[in-house]
Amino acid sequence: MTSSADASVNRTQPQPVVLVLLLREGPTGREVLLGRKLTGFGAGNVVAPGGKIEPGESPVQAAVRELAEETGMRVAAGDLAHRANIAFRFPASPRSDMDCRVFVATVFGGQPAASGELDARWYPAQALPVRDMWQDAERWLPLLLDGQRFTATVQMAPDNLGVANLRVQQWNGDAPA
Repeated sequence: MTSSADASVNRTQPQPVVLVLLLREGPTGREVLLGRKLTGFGAGNVVAPGGKIEPGESPVQAAVRELAEETGMRVAAGDLAHRANIAFRFPASPRSDMDCRVFVATVFGGQPAASGELDARWYPAQALPVRDMWQDAERWLPLLLDGQRFTATVQMAPDNLGVANLRVQQWNGDAPA
């Protein structure tokens, strides 16, 4: 019998994942919910809440679940807007490759609470903590915060930290599947 951990280690296809960006008007302007990753891949970085899409789960269902698990925040599926598809490629570690759907919501409930995986808090959209984020985030996250919709491919450098290449294609019309 193979465990789910073994299955992910032997995976040859990119892992399907989701990210969720909650946006609100705060005391000093627009804010986005991000958090310091406490465990697992990327631990120590500030990231958007999200994670793996489980078997039999839609991307929207995964987004709702992951947001609640990691931050204690609640969002209805109908309040999530699909804004981007991002392919993250790690040439030095292809098993880390991810195909990500990014959702944005401005209607949600709850207060951010730390979980075992993420210490979530609100950050000013105009002062993102880019020094504490994956290096690619400063190139695509502002596009999302400006309301753009796109597909991107991020190819990481051989050190799995820097960005070797990032391509963005804007969406015209509906989001691609």
